[in-house]
Amino acid sequence: MKTIESKNKTFVVSNLDAGKRLDVFLLEKFEGQTRSHIKSQIEQNLVKINGKIVTKAGTVLKENNIIEIEFKEPEKISTEAEDVPFEIVYEDDDLVVVNKPQGVVVHPCTSTKSGTLVNGLLLRIKNLSGINGVLRPGIVHRLDKETSGLLVVAKNDFAHVSLSEQIKNKTCHRNYLALLDGNLKDDEGHIETYLGRDKKDRKKISVQSEGRLAITDYKVLKRFKNTCLVEFMLQTGRTHQIRVHAKYLGHPVVGDKVYGKEVKSLEGQLLHAYKLSFTHPRTGKLLTFEAKLPDYFEKYLNSQKTVD
Repeated sequence: MKTIESKNKTFVVSNLDAGKRLDVFLLEKFEGQTRSHIKSQIEQNLVKINGKIVTKAGTVLKENNIIEIEFKEPEKISTEAEDVPFEIVYEDDDLVVVNKPQGVVVHPCTSTKSGTLVNGLLLRIKNLSGINGVLRPGIVHRLDKETSGLLVVAKNDFAHVSLSEQIKNKTCHRNYLALLDGNLKDDEGHIETYLGRDKKDRKKISVQSEGRLAITDYKVLKRFKNTCLVEFMLQTGRTHQIRVHAKYLGHPVVGDKVYGKEVKSLEGQLLHAYKLSFTHPRTGKLLTFEAKLPDYFEKYLNSQKTVD
């Protein structure tokens, strides 16, 4: 969110607050703010402890720590209904499954305030769950802007809680298709790393010795001369997980401008969430949906030379 006002504040950590995380402490001091916004203040070098800049939201506080923050208020963003292109694959009273096109951001954020999937949902769907607030109504999980494919959206809080728990407990299954640069050595594999914000470029995610656990399984479906078509199965849902893990394997997703290289004939990476399975929150029935590859993905795939 673009900042419009800043204010300097100083706090002294009491014995009651000792042991708390820095972001939790600040969230209590700035009522009405989101944890993500508090975290962004820390990551932007706006917080000091005992005169030294601190960039980790999880820093544990000690009694008598002096915390200084140049707190910046987020700009108020109103989310309006807009005509945004996306396909409704399935809909009932509790949820809707959509096929998001490449190039559409899921919800309003710092750099994108309109034209998002949420703006489009507000125009076409009467009710959306309110758990994630006015900027992310109904949003249970996300896809990157340049990643296409299936998302489930909650129409009420009952469905939202159930779907979130399924993702947390790994009973919601998400399968992706990606074309990778070059050929993987193994036909299938299991990737288990820790991911976190890159220390040199905060807009990127990288494999690190600490961070959040990220687990991805993969299987090569078809090999070409210079690329390979791979199915990825997410066991966790970290930011940019598949794209970073593909780079970690030494074979980034084709067209990934951030973790690989730009392809002039493509708008973004060839990564598509093609399959989604979950248990319906109300009926208990297992639902499975598939979305075919977008035309640009198919066209590029058909242009690849097969292995001799």
